[in-house]
Amino acid sequence: MNAVSPWIATVFRIGYLPLAPGTWGSLAAVLVWYFFMTDISPFLLILFSLIVFFVGVLTSNAVIQTTAKSDPSEVVIDELAGQWIALVALPHTLGYGMAALVLFRILDIVKPPPIKQLERLPGGWGIMLDDAAAGIMTCIILNGFLLYL
Repeated sequence: MNAVSPWIATVFRIGYLPLAPGTWGSLAAVLVWYFFMTDISPFLLILFSLIVFFVGVLTSNAVIQTTAKSDPSEVVIDELAGQWIALVALPHTLGYGMAALVLFRILDIVKPPPIKQLERLPGGWGIMLDDAAAGIMTCIILNGFLLYL
């Protein structure tokens, strides 16, 4: 798994793009959702997110061991899982996808509680859980907004 781990954890090397690898990872997640998951049910999107989450814990741990970094910036599988969580049950439009991307990135960067506390967990769990929490918060906020339109 070690030879494959960096490739998976960096989401096919997207994590090596310059400037803001997390934003590139989130953008890739939105584009995959928009173009390839057009008729996906909320249940399946949650299932895919959970699979990516657990694969992310394993592959992130492998990258941590290889690089000796506690939170390698090139690991963006956490953004993939978190962004997909953020998109659950939203209308399938580019506008909602971009709104989810912006809000998710803000929450992932600012890290309000409990996101900051989850980031402090060791290894792949900390890498993955803070983005999952940002995705859950984004999902709740945007779907809550939809209730009042």
